[in-house]
Formats: sequence, structure tokens, C-alpha cells
Amino acid sequence: MGLPKVLKPECKTLRNIRHRNIVSIMSYCTSIDSKGDKFKALVYEFMENGNLDLWLHPAETTDQATDQATSSRSLNLLQMLNIAIDVASALQYLHNHCEAEIVHCDVKPSNILLDNDLVAHVGDFGLARLLPKPINISSEQGTSSTIAIKGTIEYGMGVAASTLGDVYSYGILLLEMVTRKRPTDDMFMDEVNLHNYVNRALPGQVYEIVDPLLLSKAEMKTKE
Repeated sequence: MGLPKVLKPECKTLRNIRHRNIVSIMSYCTSIDSKGDKFKALVYEFMENGNLDLWLHPAETTDQATDQATSSRSLNLLQMLNIAIDVASALQYLHNHCEAEIVHCDVKPSNILLDNDLVAHVGDFGLARLLPKPINISSEQGTSSTIAIKGTIEYGMGVAASTLGDVYSYGILLLEMVTRKRPTDDMFMDEVNLHNYVNRALPGQVYEIVDPLLLSKAEMKTKE
């Protein structure tokens, strides 16, 4: 049994992607779960260091069934910078160097996977959209050539899929990495969100919003 017809074009495109910062799709399979229900799954290459969310928020994502070593995981400034560059490289490839523009639509820490050397790989293309080049705003029938979807809170509020949405999500990702605060943190309500929380601290109060652990690691490196 193959994949549904709606998934085949996207899977075919993603399987042809060759980039060091994008998780490779090895294959797909059909099986039966513990309840006896059939399911289909994509098979990706294994990433030894899990996802970026585990590193940014270890206290929230670690439980008794998880290796307790993960609760003490942290990244230094250089590692953060390299991960940011890796993700930017992956998005630049998807947007500009594929046969069709690929819009990820769900750029967030849990979809950034880290290999044994902490090299970042963008994964989970479940919401991805393919935008043929050139992009026609509408067809003769007046329907948009892009697909309006609701992605994560980072992406936007139900706007049409576009590379600009990915770029915005990438910016929110960087803010989360530096502050170690989720966009959905309880402190963000009403008119306050992660974006303007950081914006209000510029330029004189940056040290008050940057993750203290990140600052301490940077100071230790400077003393060395």
C-alpha cells in the first residue's frame, strides 16, 4: 500500500533534496499500531542529540522515562550560532535552490534536529507547501496558487504559505534561542509577545532578557 496521492508529490520532492542541514527521508512504510489501526510513516535518518527544544527547555521536556542527563543539557554561544547558521542555510536552500520553492511552514525548535556533532537539520515537513516557479497569484478560475493554512504561532495567523512566513518564524526561533523563552510562555499575553518583549529591551536592557546560562558560559569562555 502506497502513500495517499496528496502526499506523493511532496514526498517525491523531499526525497530528492540533498542538503547537509535537512533531515533526509530514507523511505516510508505502512504498518499497524498497538490498537490494530493502519498507519503510514515517513522514515528519516536518526539524529543522536534529539531536537533543539530538548536543549532549550530541558526541565520541561525531561521525565522519569527519559535519560536524566538531558535535564542538564545546555548550549554555549558558539553552538547556538552554528545552529542558527545551519537552519538559515537549510531555509535558503529550500526557498531558492529547489525546482519548486518549498515553504516549511513550521519552523520551531522541536523541528530542528541535532546530530552527534550538534549540526542542525531541519525536519518535519508535514505542513510544507510547494510553490511552483514562477508563482501565479491566481488561475483563470480565480483560485490562489498558494495554500492558506494555519501553522504554528510562529508562522502567523492563517495567512497564505510563503517564504516570508518561514523567515518570520526563523526570527522568532532566534529570539527563543537567545532568551530561552517560548513564544507561548505564560508571561506573554494581551499586547505582549516574544517579539516586542525583546524589542522593548533594546538597546539598553539586553542583559536582562538574555538567557543567564548563555551569558555565564560566554563569560567563562572569555576568562579562559
